[in-house]
Amino acid sequence: MTIKVLRGNPTPEELAAALAVVRARAAAAAAAPPGADRPRDAWSDPSRIAAHRLPRPGPTSWARSGWPG
Repeated sequence: MTIKVLRGNPTPEELAAALAVVRARAAAAAAAPPGADRPRDAWSDPSRIAAHRLPRPGPTSWARSGWPG
């Protein structure tokens, strides 16, 4: 595994902390059984979209949809 610092000048302690996090995540991913569901992050969770009410059909629904018009 290669880690490249693109910006800044991290101290050896900061690099060691970052590497520890990366290794821990890699070990956790490797320890998971094959075919196990991975937890979804909030951005890709479809229930995030379903939690909001959609505009109801009607004469003003186009204006409430967010589309320019």
